[in-house]
Amino acid sequence: MNHTEQPSHYIHGYSSDEEHRLSLLNDVLNEASLRELGLQGGERILDVGSGPGQFTRAMARAAGRKGRVIGIERDAQQLAGASRLARDAGEENLVEFRQGDARNLPLRRDEWGAFDVAHARFLLEHVPDPAAVVSEMARALRPGGRVVVSDDDHESFRPWPEPAGFHRLWEAYLRSYDRLGNDAYIGRRLVLLLYDAGLRNIRNSGVFFGGCAGTPAFHAVADNLIGTLVGARELILSGGLLDETAYTAGMEGLNQWKAHPAGALWYATCWAEGSVEETG
Repeated sequence: MNHTEQPSHYIHGYSSDEEHRLSLLNDVLNEASLRELGLQGGERILDVGSGPGQFTRAMARAAGRKGRVIGIERDAQQLAGASRLARDAGEENLVEFRQGDARNLPLRRDEWGAFDVAHARFLLEHVPDPAAVVSEMARALRPGGRVVVSDDDHESFRPWPEPAGFHRLWEAYLRSYDRLGNDAYIGRRLVLLLYDAGLRNIRNSGVFFGGCAGTPAFHAVADNLIGTLVGARELILSGGLLDETAYTAGMEGLNQWKAHPAGALWYATCWAEGSVEETG
């Protein structure tokens, strides 16, 4: 199955700053995501769009010695970073990382239909055909196996007190997704994507991703928000979605918000999972 005609684009790029942002994101979300995933041990897991690999390795630790985890990542730079982080943690043998496209998974013939869990987080918002990715993930599962997807609905992002200039900046950021053929509101579509792929026993939930001034997570979630918009700057400006003055004003407002003694961010990533029907 080949879905490579329409290329996918990662809006934030692959700089060292972006690698650092993703690392902070993992620090904030991984523990809660593991609880939601509910691994029992011994699972064969496929992590699609594994990025820096931190959550991939967290799933492998939860699956234990009897489990097996393969991380699939398209970008060679992120793949190299994931391998480096695994070596630094003494976990280079915990996960098998492979380079490949989410729409054309690099699996051997005997691996198709063999996985217990196929997982993707913050991937579907960056591909032009998320339905093709979900269908490919479902093909990799055994009967009864689960597709688990977690992604953004950016409309629900609420920093408060609202930073000066933030509304215009955030609207420009959301429109930048359209320029790439992607969907900034994919989170609300997750259940339908699973249903249309033939998955059943579907459930949805969310993983809180926020905090307020004075809590350990706040600086990390604030830096993630700021880093997201730094990474999108070139596309926002070159696409004429906002001028330099308005972009700068919005970023200054965000930095002031980060320093506010009552600054808060309200947000939850959307989570949905469904299983392949068992036959017989």
